[in-house]
Amino acid sequence: MSSKPGKIEDSYDVVIVGGGPAGLAAGLYAARTNLKVVLLERGIPGGELLNTELIEDYPGFRSITGFELAQKMEAHARDFGLEIRMEEVQLIKNMGEYREVKTNRATYHVPAVIVASGGTPKKLGVPGEAEFAGRGVSYCAVCDGAFFTGEEIAVVGGGDSAMEEADFLTRYASKVYLIHRRSEFRAQAIIRDRALANPKITTILNAQVKSINGDDKVTSITYVQDGVEKELSVAGVFIFIGFQPNNNFFADHVEHDEVGYIITDQTMATNIPGIWAVGDVRHQLTKQITTAVGDGTTAAIAVAKYLAELKHAKAVSKANAQSNTE
Repeated sequence: MSSKPGKIEDSYDVVIVGGGPAGLAAGLYAARTNLKVVLLERGIPGGELLNTELIEDYPGFRSITGFELAQKMEAHARDFGLEIRMEEVQLIKNMGEYREVKTNRATYHVPAVIVASGGTPKKLGVPGEAEFAGRGVSYCAVCDGAFFTGEEIAVVGGGDSAMEEADFLTRYASKVYLIHRRSEFRAQAIIRDRALANPKITTILNAQVKSINGDDKVTSITYVQDGVEKELSVAGVFIFIGFQPNNNFFADHVEHDEVGYIITDQTMATNIPGIWAVGDVRHQLTKQITTAVGDGTTAAIAVAKYLAELKHAKAVSKANAQSNTE
């Protein structure tokens, strides 16, 4: 269900932007506290869960597909009264007494907004990358590393994340090829040195990946090194060339780090009054389903407290005004 084009919606307490695990958890908790809440998602609820074939590190589920977990989270939130609309958010603006959220279909005026818009791993953009996503191509070592126990795999990238994840993946893989397009890694020295000292890691420098190959799953990659095309047999390809947080709809300056991740306090509040940020769009140590759900829970409880205090303050102000006129 979506709102009517051009309509101004002002009957909600909270707008949640994004329908991944953080947004759905926030929606569940906000709805449970009897707030009138709507979640705006441009696609199917689930976020990055929909790009994850199998999940084995979410408490309570020994093994579950990303799609199935997304469906369960959505259904659970809806059971508590969360309303979900398929709309794309284009602008969020602080208007003083309320926050304005503009989508491709409507404009919302609400006292509180929870931004759970997530982010997007940067892609190589080579043949086979999209085709084998979830079938050998991954953007999360913690999520998928265990699926490659005893296998030879490739990690593409040269920054901190690529080096850290390559080192982590040696817990499972028999060999990790670390492929970088430049002649030197740009990771911090301490991270680089630790990874390069690992006997399971072999570096391939000055190499550009041209394609990811396979049948039902990844079997090899093709790359060009010093003008020569080569093929490397691997069971998986982990790509760590950057992650772009989805935060380009703010009209006001929201405090963020050098990459663009939104900085929050312990309640998930941003520097803009009435706006919270949760999940992968937020500056934090790790990006996991469990941490996203925790963020959403914290923000929803903080919002409920904020709205209760706001309501109390307005009641006191109204009572004082009436008293002054008598």
